[in-house]
Amino acid sequence: MSEFEHILYERPADRVARIVLNRPDARNAQSMRLLHELNDAFDLAAQDDAVSVIILAANGPHFSSGHDLREADAREVVAGHRRVGTWCGFGCDGAEGQMAVEKEMYLGLSERWRNLPKPTIAAVQGKVIAGGLMLVWPCDLIVAAEDASFADNTVSMGVSGAEFFNHPFEVGVRTAKEMLFTSDFFSARDLHRLGMVNHVVPRDELDDVALELASRVAAKPLFALKLAKEAVNAAQDNQGRHNAMQTSFAYHQLCHSHNQQVHGMLIDPGFLARSPVGRKGEIQ
Repeated sequence: MSEFEHILYERPADRVARIVLNRPDARNAQSMRLLHELNDAFDLAAQDDAVSVIILAANGPHFSSGHDLREADAREVVAGHRRVGTWCGFGCDGAEGQMAVEKEMYLGLSERWRNLPKPTIAAVQGKVIAGGLMLVWPCDLIVAAEDASFADNTVSMGVSGAEFFNHPFEVGVRTAKEMLFTSDFFSARDLHRLGMVNHVVPRDELDDVALELASRVAAKPLFALKLAKEAVNAAQDNQGRHNAMQTSFAYHQLCHSHNQQVHGMLIDPGFLARSPVGRKGEIQ
């Protein structure tokens, strides 16, 4: 659809919509514009009664390198776009403005996508780093290519974890701690064993397997699908997910504030000096 610049919106099969991240040259780094377009596309699919299942995919060798660290006008973009939540103060100084932007664009959007009424499937290849997890984890099912690997390197940045802190509920407490403490990548096979990934497939079969799975799900009555999804999400929330998310988001903001006071920037500058991801905002 012509109104989208950074994503593609497709209808590859009956009752299936596919949203494709389309910044391959930037390794699908998440600018605020891309996130706004992604949210608009999710809305389009969610409000279309002819769609029962939504696939989230990405062009290029990597699914997403995370937040676009090169974006200079993030707050202006957020302030100038339709709100998705009720938080305000995007232009305020200090921690107030930073928290407002992240509550809207990172925690707010990921939580919103997690609660879409229709089943969602992430089709993932290559690297998925930090903010990239916040696109994958809100999806109900994950199909990963054999080359897919996942990491949260925010502790290396001097921050306690990604804004959408679903780690313990995705991989378990021990692996969540190892993922955060080390910033190491975990393979699709590792995370399939732990229950985060539903299927691991050859790279050249990723799109076909995700579409076949989506079509099988889409054949079910949509009202039953919606209620089944809400029931499972409610079970997870009753385990304390929502409270854990709010606590970790507050710690994330405290880390930003600390780094701003100590280093004059939101993350530890040592990360930018030693990391190719940090220097370029993308991966090769």
